[in-house]
Amino acid sequence: MKKIATLIGAAAVLTASAGVSANTLESVKERGALQCGVSDGLAGFSATDSAGRWQGLDADFCRTVAAAVLGDAEKVNFVSLTATERFTALQSGEIDVLPRNTTWTLTRDASLGLNFTGVNYYDGQGFLVSKDLGVSSAKELDGASVCISSGTTTELNLADYFRLHGMTYEPVLYDTSDQTISGFEAGRCDILTSDQSQLYALRIGMADPDSAEVLPEVISKEPLGPVVRQGDDQWFNIVKWALFAQVNAEELGVTSANVDEMKESNNPSIQRLLGTSGNMGELLGLGNDWAYNIVKQVGNYGELFERTVGTGSPLNIARGQNALWTDGGLQYAPPIR
Repeated sequence: MKKIATLIGAAAVLTASAGVSANTLESVKERGALQCGVSDGLAGFSATDSAGRWQGLDADFCRTVAAAVLGDAEKVNFVSLTATERFTALQSGEIDVLPRNTTWTLTRDASLGLNFTGVNYYDGQGFLVSKDLGVSSAKELDGASVCISSGTTTELNLADYFRLHGMTYEPVLYDTSDQTISGFEAGRCDILTSDQSQLYALRIGMADPDSAEVLPEVISKEPLGPVVRQGDDQWFNIVKWALFAQVNAEELGVTSANVDEMKESNNPSIQRLLGTSGNMGELLGLGNDWAYNIVKQVGNYGELFERTVGTGSPLNIARGQNALWTDGGLQYAPPIR
């Protein structure tokens, strides 16, 4: 979910960020571990498994940055954060990077002292309804009660959508996503609204997932991506290019299984990616094997997607707009050259 900047929060960033070191790379290396902010338990994005290991698209991006910077994807301290806590934790220096299913907006770019490093998941807001409600479209929801996390862009999108279509609704507000799905299951609301990816994640955790369905309408743009503090361009570049390296690796056919073989490739793009030619890592302040370590230890973007939220996962989400641009999707990365 996506907390909106308040006046207090926007002002606080100036105070909070002033005491944070601008050299995040140096701090991470001295610490020997990446402080990475993740959600407080969202299947497919960041949640612990039965062994207590963090899993998901965002959790694996934490490992991606650790592999690039420290050469070891496991050198991560995961910091579980609510939507309310996440920006303050980054502003204050409690965490180094925030890949926590967070929507990129102008307000967040311009008033929070933060930078979005790219989009690791293109999403949109939708509606989860009980099949017993007997509706097939969001335009049939006039007068419905809606479970929603308070103070979010989701809340604003909902208000805009209902007003645009001349409908009314009764909001049922909760602080966390777990509370919203509990309220929905208990019948305290007719529908639940959130990013569609989150709806699928919440649905599989229900006692009877087949009793609910996600309606076809997508009512907003929700580009989700990792966030860093402003004022440290080197760290901004490192996190940005860690994501781009994974997208480029998929496009070039470089996977965790064949990356060692690909080091012998005569393709100049692959050579630059894997550090067998050029000085791409040096330009970032990293070793030239930075992207090799990412792909070897974590995988390319397609591998991450499939095992965490894709058809190889319980969420079973099709690539859709998260496919590579060469396959009709939106995932496109600048070249490493």
